[in-house]
Amino acid sequence: MKAVQFHEVGGPEVLQYGEVEQPTPAAGQVRLRVAASAYNAADNGMRAGFLPIPIQLPHVPGYDVSGTVDAIGDGVTGVSVGDAVIAFLPMERDGGAAEFVIAPAEAVVAAPTGMPLADAAALPSVALTAWQALFDDGHLRSGQRLLVIGAGGVVGKYAVQLAKRAGAHVIATASPRNADAVRAAGADQVIDHTATDLLDALDGQVDVLLNLAPIEPEQFAADVAAVRDGGVVVSTTAFMATPGDESRGVRAATVFVLPNRERLTELVALVDDGALTVEVTRRIPLAELPALHAEGAAGRIAGKVIVLP
Repeated sequence: MKAVQFHEVGGPEVLQYGEVEQPTPAAGQVRLRVAASAYNAADNGMRAGFLPIPIQLPHVPGYDVSGTVDAIGDGVTGVSVGDAVIAFLPMERDGGAAEFVIAPAEAVVAAPTGMPLADAAALPSVALTAWQALFDDGHLRSGQRLLVIGAGGVVGKYAVQLAKRAGAHVIATASPRNADAVRAAGADQVIDHTATDLLDALDGQVDVLLNLAPIEPEQFAADVAAVRDGGVVVSTTAFMATPGDESRGVRAATVFVLPNRERLTELVALVDDGALTVEVTRRIPLAELPALHAEGAAGRIAGKVIVLP
């Protein structure tokens, strides 16, 4: 089968496109004929050796995947050959940048039915990140005020949609090019962070601050003033500490997405109900994945890119 893999960590040049052996599912596993995998910044970090995830080499990237169940290992129940599914794969194992991939049976859930199967690869880890940040770590509730810094990215727009559905008042920062999309996701107020001081633009403190942007640590610490006494600061920028304020009871939490089959199933249901929109910005063939990694290494990639085998 065709796949992209790397035998050593390093720059995008370590990625190789070519033939590899087709895997066979063991007990408790299924094999998927891949419809698409999704590119995530963490794929770049693992390839470059920046993230402390114990990957097995050689490694196939692409831990978000959609596809059709092609073969089933011993002891697997509740999944049948031919099922259309999505999965957030174990990050340390081979991913979906290939024609076939092995997945733990407990990682796969039925794919959304109202969209192309390939596009559904864009959903799993980013939507789970938004959910976990808001509700598992932020404990966001109906009637509370949420501030999302960096809402123009993919996770940010999922966060805005989920928070509005939960009954929160959502304030978001975004650049002018992303402002309309953030409003369309449901933000009650959008602050242009390129032209406005955040604290000056707020009309009161918030209960939860969710940071999704690589802002300077000094600025992040200053932004904690936007959070009420007893509130929460949540961040997905794991490369720097999340600030809180113990003197005011402001708690800090850093999110690194965890697999959760039940939550992923709920997210799929929201997509099927029209309550959550899946973003796909670009679709590229598998052979172009090394070039996409080079693009990501040179700067942030806008939107969500899926990779078609």
